[in-house]
Amino acid sequence: MKLKISPACLGGDVTPPPSKSQAHRAVIAAALAKGSSHIAPLSPSMDILATLGAVEALGASYEKKTGVVTGCDAVRIKAETLPQIDCAESGSTLRFLIPVALAVAGGGIFSGRGRLMQRPQEPYFHLFQEKGITYQQDVSTLTVEGTLPPGRYSLPGDVSSQFVTGLLFALPLLAGDSEIEITTPLQSKEYVTMTLDVLSHFGIQVHQKQMQHFWIPGGQRYCAADLQIEADMSQAAFFAAARVLGQPVTILGLNQDSKQGDKVIFSILKQLQAKGTQDVDVSQCPDLVPAIALVAALRDGELTILSNAARLRAKESDRLAAVTRQLNTLGANITEGPDFLRIQGVAALHGGETDSENDHRIAMMLAIGAAVAKGDVILTGAESVQKSYPSFWSEYVRLGGKITALDP
Repeated sequence: MKLKISPACLGGDVTPPPSKSQAHRAVIAAALAKGSSHIAPLSPSMDILATLGAVEALGASYEKKTGVVTGCDAVRIKAETLPQIDCAESGSTLRFLIPVALAVAGGGIFSGRGRLMQRPQEPYFHLFQEKGITYQQDVSTLTVEGTLPPGRYSLPGDVSSQFVTGLLFALPLLAGDSEIEITTPLQSKEYVTMTLDVLSHFGIQVHQKQMQHFWIPGGQRYCAADLQIEADMSQAAFFAAARVLGQPVTILGLNQDSKQGDKVIFSILKQLQAKGTQDVDVSQCPDLVPAIALVAALRDGELTILSNAARLRAKESDRLAAVTRQLNTLGANITEGPDFLRIQGVAALHGGETDSENDHRIAMMLAIGAAVAKGDVILTGAESVQKSYPSFWSEYVRLGGKITALDP
C-alpha cells in the first residue's frame, strides 16, 4: 500500500494498543496451563495472531469473543506427525515456541515469511547439537525434533533475550531441574524481567542471580490465571516522539510501574531535549531506535550517537540501514556505523519518496516524520503496520494526520 502523507498537526488523546510483548508471554503461559485464562485486551496484529495460531497447533484454544485461552495443561501431544506452526513474521513466536514445542510435542515444523527465517537461531542450534536434538532449516521452514532434557543450558546474552525467554517457558515442564547460564552480558534485560513476571503470575518459579544465572525447578505446572494486558510502551514511543516534535498529543492508558523496558523512552526523549552531544546506549531498548532517531534527526545543530545497536541489523529490516536510508531521503544527516548511528541534527525534514522496507517501526517513524516535514512524504509499504498496530493509520487520521491512498 502506497500513501501520500502531508504535513499536519497531530493532536488529541491516543491510547496505544495492548503490549505485544506482554501479550505473547501471557498467551503462551495460559496455553500451557490447565483450565481457562482470560487474557485481554489482545490486538489483532499479525504477530499476536501468529502466537494464537501457534498455541492452538500445540493443543490450546482461544475464544476471540471472550478473550479466554483454554490451556493444554502441557500434556505431551501424541501425534504421528510434528505440529506445523506458522509464525508469520514474528520472531517472538518462533523463538519462544521452539523449546516449548520440543517440551510438549517432541518438536515442530515452523514456517515464516519475510526475513523471519533469516534471523539468527544459532544459540538454539548450538544447544541442539549439544543435547542431541535434530534440526533442519531451509528458506521458509525450520524443523526441530527430539526430547528436550533437563540440565544446564549456556546462552550468549548479546544476540536476543528471546532465546532466554523460550527456555524459561519450556524448562519448568521437564522432569528434572535445569539451569540457564548467560555467557555474555544480557541485553534487553527488561524483556526477561517481563517473562519472569508473567511466569510467576501463572504459578511458575524461577530463581535468578543478577540476570546471568537462572535456576528452574522441574516438574512444575502452569496454573490458569487472568491477566489484563497493558498499553504498549514501544508503540507509545512514536506518539511520545511526536509530542517532543511539537505535536499536542496526549498518551493515555500507560502503566508507569510497568515491567516493559521500553518505558525508558520518556527519559531518553528528555535527554534529547538537552543541549550538547548525547550518547544513547540502545542495547536494552532496540525497538525504540526508529522513534529516537527521528527526534535526534531534528535536534538542529546537535549531535546524537545511538550506540550498541548491532542487533538492529537482524530485525524485520536491517533497521540501522533502514533508519539511515529513509530519514536521509527526507533530509536528515545520519551516518551508519557497524553498531551505531551518528545523527547530526537538522532544522527540518523535507518531503520525498520513502519505503517502510517491510518494517512496521520504520513505517510509523516515517508517518510521524511526515507530519512535521515541509512537504509531502510518499510511503510505500504502509501496510507493514499490520504486524504490530493494525489501527495505526485510522488513529493517525483521527489525530489529524493527512493521508491519501495512491494505490489499493
